[in-house]
This record gives sequence, structure tokens and C-alpha cells, in this order.
Amino acid sequence: MAGLYPPVDPYEHGMLDVGDGNRVYWECCGNPEGKPALVLHGGPGSGAGPFWRRLFDPAAYRIVLFDQRGCGRSTPDAADPRTSLAANTTPHLIADIELLRRHLGIGEWLVMGGSWGVTLALAYAEQHPGRVSELVLFSVTNTTRREVEWVTRDMGRIFPEEWVRFRDAVPEGERDGSLVDAYARMLSDPDPAVRERAAREWCRWEDVHVSTHPGHKPDPRYEDPDFRLRFARLVTHYWRHAGFLEDGALLRDAGKLAGIPGVMIHGRMDISGPPDVAWRLAQVWPDAELVLIGEEGHGLSGDATTEAVLAATDRFRPVRSA
Repeated sequence: MAGLYPPVDPYEHGMLDVGDGNRVYWECCGNPEGKPALVLHGGPGSGAGPFWRRLFDPAAYRIVLFDQRGCGRSTPDAADPRTSLAANTTPHLIADIELLRRHLGIGEWLVMGGSWGVTLALAYAEQHPGRVSELVLFSVTNTTRREVEWVTRDMGRIFPEEWVRFRDAVPEGERDGSLVDAYARMLSDPDPAVRERAAREWCRWEDVHVSTHPGHKPDPRYEDPDFRLRFARLVTHYWRHAGFLEDGALLRDAGKLAGIPGVMIHGRMDISGPPDVAWRLAQVWPDAELVLIGEEGHGLSGDATTEAVLAATDRFRPVRSA
């Protein structure tokens, strides 16, 4: 994509013991003396790939990435059905972020999040506003029960054939109930064939509901059976609990973000995460700018969305002395 900064490698990385038998992978890239910036990846379960590093000026930022519990290079791996997810919740992730911040000796940092990472970024910032200098958020979500129901059931009105396949992958007696609960149960089934079918159909539906922008291509990560199971287990685990947040709390508590400058970037054609979620948040967070991008959809689906994210990180980078 145009405008991305050149690839950079980490100058420091490690595994942080966060308790409950979990160790999270973290890395620092860019300028060790630069402005700290934290990346919160999506999913849950996507992991923090190298692409995220290129959204920041490496000469200006100390870019911190980490893989959230159970995914990426963190251990134990949620792709292993024996891995318990009991200690994998939003409060646990917020505590991990704070532990990592203290481990790295950082006072405050810019926080970037995309999709699920927006929910986590907002939850973290509302709990620790003094630790957040700015927020750069794209594909804005709050992971409310209404949003989960929208993605798993209501979007069948837009993609009827694909949704029927998604629905019919669960046992007939569960098709009129919570589909996310049904999938979560199948993903924990002792039969590996049941788990594999559930993971495959869940990820197939994920690819459908983010496919509204021109030139969409299937996500190649879904070809990896381990990634499919890891991703599907974590997404359904978080979604069936509405992100482990009191429903509507992120919008209700947005006043805690007062004084934190922010940019929210959202595609008008984002059906996976409808723009009204970002718009409602912008009404109660006066320090935020909402940027709606014409024909683009969910994620960094096109050059215009990516350029808007780059413009935001450039805006917040420190001014270099002459």
C-alpha cells in the first residue's frame, strides 16, 4: 500500500510472564528514544504482524507490539483445544498492557487499535486515562451484544446465501438461538472433525462480512488450520461474553477520555462494524475527530483508510528540533 513506512525489525523483544500460566510475546521497533506507541491488534486472536510497524515513522516512534493472550507467539496457544481460556478476558488483557508498560519503563503512550483492538484500546484508556497520550483507532467497535448479534445474525439480510451456510453448520436445534454460543461449543467439542468444521465455517463467514470493498481477496491466514482454530476459539470466547464488558459501558464512560486527543477512522461501507458505532462515540468524546472514508470497508481495506491512519500517526509524532 502507498505511503507505508519501510519495514523495520525489532531492536528488542521478549516473553513477559503475565500470570495464570500465560507468557505474552512483545517487541519494540523504531527509535528507542522515540515517542512510545502501543499497537493493539484485532481479532481477538489475529496477532500483531509486521505490517503494524509500518504505520509509524520509525525515526520518531518507539513502536511496541504484543500478541494478546493465546495467539501469535504468546503461550499457551489457543489453537490447542486443551488450552483453557478461563484467564483470557478483557480485564486480563488490560492488566497485561499495564504490566508491559511498567516492564518497559514507559510513562504514557499513544495507543493504536483496529477492530477488536479498538474495543480493547477504549477499555484500557477509560480505565487508565493518565497513561494514554493519544488514541488512533480504525474500524471502530465496542463489542456490544447488539454488535455481536448484528454480525452473527442480522447480516444474513445482506449475505443471505452465505449466512444460511454459516447458520446451518450448527446443529439444527441451536440455529434459532445464539450462534456464537453454538460455535463456541463446537470449537470445544472432543471430536477434532467437529472443531475443524466449526473453525472453517466461522472463518469463511468472517471473510464474507468484511468483503464489501472493491478488490477484496480472501484472507490467506484462514488457509492455516491452526490459525483458523486459534482465531475462531478466541473470537467466539470474547463475543459470547460481549467482550467481558458491561454492555454499553464504553459509550457510557467515554467522558473519561476527556483531554485525550483521538482520531477515529472508519469506512462508510464497513458492514461488519457499522459506522454508527463510531459516530455515537464521537458525539460524547469531544477530543476525537471522526474520519469517514467513502467506499471503503472494514480494516485497512484500501489506500485511503491506510493514508488516514498514517496521517494520524504523523500528526501526533513529536516535533523534531531544528
